[in-house]
Amino acid sequence: MLQFTACGTTGLHNTKVEAKKIAITDVLPETTAIESYIAPYRNIINRELDSVLAYAPETFDKSKGKWNTTIGNLLANATFTKADTLFYIRKHLHIDFCLLNHGGIRSVIAKGPVTTRTAFEVMPFENSVKIVALKGSLIYEMADYIAREGRAHPLAGITIILNPDKQVKEIYIKDKPVDKDHIYNVATIDYLISGGDNMFFFAENEGIYDLDYKLRDLYIDYFKDIDTLPVITTQHIITE
Repeated sequence: MLQFTACGTTGLHNTKVEAKKIAITDVLPETTAIESYIAPYRNIINRELDSVLAYAPETFDKSKGKWNTTIGNLLANATFTKADTLFYIRKHLHIDFCLLNHGGIRSVIAKGPVTTRTAFEVMPFENSVKIVALKGSLIYEMADYIAREGRAHPLAGITIILNPDKQVKEIYIKDKPVDKDHIYNVATIDYLISGGDNMFFFAENEGIYDLDYKLRDLYIDYFKDIDTLPVITTQHIITE
């Protein structure tokens, strides 16, 4: 809606904006000229996305498993492996363990060829990998959070033992008991560091290092490095 301003001037300005949702369906006719223009670019993108990088010997699905899943183990292990190599090259330091989030896995990895498209489907977000230095006391806070959540958050390099009441009994990092005063380097993503999924324990860190590495790109590089995806059945959360 347009409205004249006061004082007899003829200036116009908007006073109201209305909008409606128009769904893009088969009802809308295809514009041949536009389709012909974008076809070569679509073909190039599809050819890149469908390039085979590795092979999945079975379907990896985050819904299969209470505390640990094969897809969670795979992605956490991939992140740990690639990030640790890069971290050591740049800082001459190693990563102690990796924590990602269950909700960040957006698709299964189906049995068969693993492509670049697979990586985009599993990780459609622009999350970046970062290394966070945390005191051992905060690792216990993290473990308490995982126990309360009851979700299969992807883990690598760490084992959390819960008692029958789902309370944290022991934590091991690289097979050694956690020292509450020791500083541990944790591989994770920017979304979680900023408090995503209510992981507020990252706020009290001893330092953050940005690898400048998209998590999706890390997965693609990992897939390229291997022939067949490993089926990792390690139990990182153990209940007694």
